[in-house]
Amino acid sequence: MINQSKEDIIQNLKDAGCGDETIRKFIDDINEGKTDKGTDILNQHRRTLLDKLHKSQRQIDCLDYLMYTMKK
Repeated sequence: MINQSKEDIIQNLKDAGCGDETIRKFIDDINEGKTDKGTDILNQHRRTLLDKLHKSQRQIDCLDYLMYTMKK
């Protein structure tokens, strides 16, 4: 089981950018002892965050390239 209070878990999930529905599903799964489903929810959110990060990195790379070519 998780060694944090419910309030701490909820705050951690909010800080990680999870929405209310994701938080509710996670808490419900953990309360029902479905830790595998809870872990799946966290992994999905993590993948979503990584996808956004990679997209942002590609956009930064495009801007960097444009600025590089402008200096030539």
